[in-house]
Amino acid sequence: MIFAKLQSIISVQFNVDENEINFDTDFFKDLNADSLDIIDLISTISGEFDLDFDENKISNFKTVGDVVKYIEENSNTNS
Repeated sequence: MIFAKLQSIISVQFNVDENEINFDTDFFKDLNADSLDIIDLISTISGEFDLDFDENKISNFKTVGDVVKYIEENSNTNS
């Protein structure tokens, strides 16, 4: 499941409990991420899901749900 895998990645990268991460978790407000954190996260996700991200779309990612939706719409394997 995409969300569970993403939840695990975010938990490790941002050092937060997986149970605190949901679709509405805001990278900037809730996780105190900066643009470099997002780039690192996207790089990790890209490798995990074997997916290239459109650089123009990355700036639209505000919540975990935004990333899940992008992966669902652009991945050939909905793992």
